Amino acid sequence: MRASVIGGGSWGTALASVLGRNGHDTMVWCHDAESAQAITDKHENTKYLAGLPLPANLKGMTSLGQALEGAELVVAVSPSHVTREVMGKAAPLIPRMVPIVCASKGIENGTLLTMNEVLEEVLPPELHPYLCYLSGPSFAKETVKMQPTAVVVAANWERIAKAAQKAFSNDWFRAYTSNDVVGVELGGSLKNVCAIAAGIADGMGFGNNTRALIITRGLAELVRLATRKGGNPITLSGLAGMGDLVLTCTGELSRNRTVGLELGKGKKLAQVLAEMKQVAEGVKTAKSVHDLSVKLGLDLPIHEAVYRILYEDLDPRAALAQLSSRELKSEFSLH
Repeated sequence: MRASVIGGGSWGTALASVLGRNGHDTMVWCHDAESAQAITDKHENTKYLAGLPLPANLKGMTSLGQALEGAELVVAVSPSHVTREVMGKAAPLIPRMVPIVCASKGIENGTLLTMNEVLEEVLPPELHPYLCYLSGPSFAKETVKMQPTAVVVAANWERIAKAAQKAFSNDWFRAYTSNDVVGVELGGSLKNVCAIAAGIADGMGFGNNTRALIITRGLAELVRLATRKGGNPITLSGLAGMGDLVLTCTGELSRNRTVGLELGKGKKLAQVLAEMKQVAEGVKTAKSVHDLSVKLGLDLPIHEAVYRILYEDLDPRAALAQLSSRELKSEFSLH
């Protein structure tokens, strides 16, 4: 089939690579012309995934119209904070009755909407049944290297989830299906905030005990929010929850863990972000999660601590002291 990937960053390129290796002619819309030309001419994304060869049937372009013309599968994978703008422009150009796979992870600042809710606002109603959401433990670099990887695709219409599953799956990239859009989306969003927390702990010199604490108690907070929003807690024990948490909280390739690592070593957020080439989604998501938890009256102490470190310049050691002095409770008393 002909596939269109909207977003030529590292993850968009990686998903395009999967589709290309599966035999699909894949158009990759890029924000900058340099990346688009490199994908077409050099079969490489020299800006984000330098040195990693891409399939020859990938074509980069900067025109949304050209990228979407004749598409039989659309993959939306822009950073979450520009998803509304980019997909709003793409909306009138998307062919009807084709699966639209959103692989962006985050919660929009201000509106506090998930990417599902954002796309339902900017896309016409006739496209809504064709929306689905891809998440799970998957670093872009390892995906392009064709290392064994598993993700989950969630949709309200099972037929669409299965269509996306078939398009992406092969011997080394395995897609599972789900009907829990809320759980899959929130799992993919909040794990980035937990990864910042894990990185901060690593940067402060703590070890495996602390990292395990952050992963499991972070998961408890993730479940708390997802279930309040209508998600299935079982979803969060799978790829989009625990799987992605483990990856981003422990992996050397995790951008969000890297942000936390530098903060834990004493750097300020502005300096850390200025030194990064790519977006760490957890920074913006931390603010959305804070605002959402206040709105819903939820207690999310690890996420709150990350928010205060990022946006109120709270010293990480002071945040640790506040977390350690919290009232003692039963492990599962809150959900």
